[in-house]
Amino acid sequence: MSAGKEARIEVSNVIKEKIQNAKSVVFVKFNGLTVAEDTELRREFRKNNIEYKVYKNTLIRYAFHELGITDFDDDLNGPTSVAFGTDETGAAKVIIEAAKKYDTKVVAKCAFVDGQRVDEKGVKALAAMPSKEQLIAKMLGSLQSPITKFAGVLSAMPRSLVIALNAVAEKKAQ
Repeated sequence: MSAGKEARIEVSNVIKEKIQNAKSVVFVKFNGLTVAEDTELRREFRKNNIEYKVYKNTLIRYAFHELGITDFDDDLNGPTSVAFGTDETGAAKVIIEAAKKYDTKVVAKCAFVDGQRVDEKGVKALAAMPSKEQLIAKMLGSLQSPITKFAGVLSAMPRSLVIALNAVAEKKAQ
């Protein structure tokens, strides 16, 4: 086997491992970004703990084929970069914000989330969703609210009793 082929197989194995470890994989079409814009976009990805790389389409395709997934064959054409997200929505959010900011220079192609292919509209829908952590926080807040109110009522009862006893004591003193 040639050294070039071994190197391609090694890179493909790295991509396959990243796909398996990521909660979401979003494919991005980029075209005409300046160096400053690309640097700013990469900084935004790093800030959100998202790995953003540019790989050859054939290597990405091969990695997906190794995983038994052929849904992305038509999408892997032209300039393609990949964002590997640590959650289901983070990468989509950054890409959709970048698409708004850089107009047609950055476009979400599709994504791989929970073992399924998601089209461009699905990526936009993912970006609009709150993250799993935000949903859990909202749920816990709504569960905690009645308990907090009940605790407030319980703590108000002794205060009311003390106020009433003080009022009675003041009346007797007069």
